[in-house]
Amino acid sequence: MSAVAPVLDRLDNNLDQSLERLFELLRLKSISTDPAFAGDCRKAAEWLVADLKTIGFDASVRDTPGHPMVVAHHDGPEGSPHVLFYGHYDVQPVDPLNLWEDDPFDPKIKEIAGGIKVITGRGSSDDKGQLMLFVEACRAWKEVHGGLPCRITLLFEGEEESGSPSLKPFLEANAEELKADFAMVCDTGMWDRETPAICVGLRGLVGEEVIVKAADRDLHSGEYGGAAANPVRILAKVLAAIHDDNGSVTIPGFYDGVEETPSQVLKSWETLGETAENFLGEIGLSIPSGEKGRSILELVWARPTAEFNGISGGYTGKGFKTVIAAEASAKVSFRLVHKQNPDKIRAAFRDFVRARIPADCSVEFHEHGAGPAIQLSYDSPFLAKAKDALSDEWPKPAVMLAMGGSIPIVGDFQSFLGMESLLVGFALPDDRIHSPNEKYDLASFHKGQRSWARILEALTRK
Repeated sequence: MSAVAPVLDRLDNNLDQSLERLFELLRLKSISTDPAFAGDCRKAAEWLVADLKTIGFDASVRDTPGHPMVVAHHDGPEGSPHVLFYGHYDVQPVDPLNLWEDDPFDPKIKEIAGGIKVITGRGSSDDKGQLMLFVEACRAWKEVHGGLPCRITLLFEGEEESGSPSLKPFLEANAEELKADFAMVCDTGMWDRETPAICVGLRGLVGEEVIVKAADRDLHSGEYGGAAANPVRILAKVLAAIHDDNGSVTIPGFYDGVEETPSQVLKSWETLGETAENFLGEIGLSIPSGEKGRSILELVWARPTAEFNGISGGYTGKGFKTVIAAEASAKVSFRLVHKQNPDKIRAAFRDFVRARIPADCSVEFHEHGAGPAIQLSYDSPFLAKAKDALSDEWPKPAVMLAMGGSIPIVGDFQSFLGMESLLVGFALPDDRIHSPNEKYDLASFHKGQRSWARILEALTRK
């Protein structure tokens, strides 16, 4: 019999007790963004430390300028891998409270449409429910075998929902203690209720604000129209030039470092059955606007973008005012993939704009953040082991997907600790995270525990 089989049995038998522990944690109002709940955030950290000590972890509350971190360590067999598991115990505010069907901090098991049983309450999916999956897997393994299959460090944050202001300094100050062979992050989701997923790519970001200036004041369009430079027109022309007729970005050097997604990965995405009509239909659209010849999932998961997030200039109030504006501005964001360099993208964009500004006009730029993309190697050995382990647990094989957005902690682990991350999550698209009536499928809570137990066994298998 395999080492994981009795652990899975223990998880099955202990499901009710694991729910009781989760409910205790969910009742703590650890809203990180509101100072009124600072005491509750500390209580949540202290609760986790106390619980982890019952499993045998060397756990402690670590103070920061904001809410505390929880750090815990447990030894493993000699020669086994060392993994760092990350989660966050803080939650989003619950406003508007009147839209909740139940008290957000009084968790329950409810049955929803289709006879599906769910756990209700703020943090049930994001991220207390997911965090406890791994803790329960460790608990069952320890109870069955008297030890864990590998060396494990836990890092639970209390400020993820409020921008993680203390995280980077904490990682920098404690790099030696926290560094492991790789990190595991449980803050993502499944493809659907039967198909688990591993996230292998996160797009990076560059944010820029550009301001084009012309005359020293707004001008009467009758007196100066046709003679004076119009910043709105100049800016519109610049922005229009950034994309060609095929949807590709025309900025020189923009695609440096962009690699083609492996054909076998593209084929696996095709099996998911997502179409442009389905994806865009939910928002009242149907025609993809990005690079022609790419599937909808490739466009949002694996290709870089240039998007215009806001444009202003001239009179925009009610009625009409015939002016030529003195200046016009736009906010532009770039989503990056693979090895694109954020600094080079920013510089190339600025050069592109400057080359199109008339000699008697000027342009200013303001930075709004930057971060590289995260791309795991598709042939990573621990990725393949995790994929097989998940496929053994769920009705359908695990898929490797990407995300159009970013999870900053993954970049921080890479930058400060030199570690790649394995992103496995068990949330569902309809879990209503950050919204009223957040829920977490009971099946995901149960099978998520079993999944982490299988992954731990697979990662330590020779």
